[in-house]
Amino acid sequence: MSDGSLSQDEIDALLQGSGGMDFDAGPTTPALTDQQRREFERLIHQTVGSQQSNLSLLVNNEVSISAPSVDLVDANGLTSGLSGEIVQIRMNLTEGAPGHHSYVLGAEAAVEVAGPMMGQEGVDLDDAAVNALQEAFSQIAGPVITALGDNAGTTVMNDPPEGASGDATVLELPGGQFVRLTYEVQIDDREPFEVYEVFDAAVVQAVVGTSQAAPGGAARAGGQPQQPSGDQSAGMGAMMGMQMGGAPNVQSVQFPNLNPAGNAGEQGNIGLLMDVYMEMTVELGRTRKLIKEILGMGEGTIIELDKLAGEPVDILVNHKLIAKGEVVVIDENFGVRVTEIVSPMERMSGMP
Repeated sequence: MSDGSLSQDEIDALLQGSGGMDFDAGPTTPALTDQQRREFERLIHQTVGSQQSNLSLLVNNEVSISAPSVDLVDANGLTSGLSGEIVQIRMNLTEGAPGHHSYVLGAEAAVEVAGPMMGQEGVDLDDAAVNALQEAFSQIAGPVITALGDNAGTTVMNDPPEGASGDATVLELPGGQFVRLTYEVQIDDREPFEVYEVFDAAVVQAVVGTSQAAPGGAARAGGQPQQPSGDQSAGMGAMMGMQMGGAPNVQSVQFPNLNPAGNAGEQGNIGLLMDVYMEMTVELGRTRKLIKEILGMGEGTIIELDKLAGEPVDILVNHKLIAKGEVVVIDENFGVRVTEIVSPMERMSGMP
């Protein structure tokens, strides 16, 4: 009959985490509440337009990205929906909200993205294609990473993208539950495809947990109300006593007058820049070429541009589009006649 003490073998088994002894770890909290999931979904939906624009520039085609659905699944739940060759682009978060972050997509979807970037159709998923996908998803992730940091009130940083292709065994996913965003992407008029964005659930909690308000108090991480400290309770009691003891001294707020004369000062400051030179260029057109095509160029090579014959040329100042025009000849020199001034909204949309 045992006296209640542990033998050396049992102690060794405990230290090694084995021995068949089961200890109750106590109740666990859900990985993500419904409120946190909805808040995260709202946050990501605001970035879809920027993601769409970034990918469109890379593939040189019109791109449509749907607002993603947000699910809480485990590793088996993700891999069960994928078959054949899979590509994963990992860019784990290292600062602000550290944890797992990656993109997962099937082979056909990967080719749809990598092909236009490489200027080829039906590319193989070799190292060059994976490198193109790393660049693509690095640009797509940019607006998302920025939004996470803004919502959490901190700077969120990520590792450089690292891609891998193969079967489901190549996936590196966090243990337990994680958050999966499912995007539907369509490039030009081709068949749409799905892309998964994967976050460690702890990342989502760190980002949206601080913004979950709870009734009856100020919000903090986890959505729990803060209870006032003893000093705060005493201060509130003294304030209530003052309000009950007599009428408060109320004074009106004095706001400064809005002086329209400030515009004249701004115009004077602009006048200081009138003698500054800026580079103005006229762009006939652009195109994208593979490195092997560029190295194969020689005298007599014809380069086809993306503009049609007779289409207005672009007029740029410091590489920013400001107007369009038509080419003219002045004596023996080329010139350009301005036919359209680009609106301020169009100019702003072209800025990085």
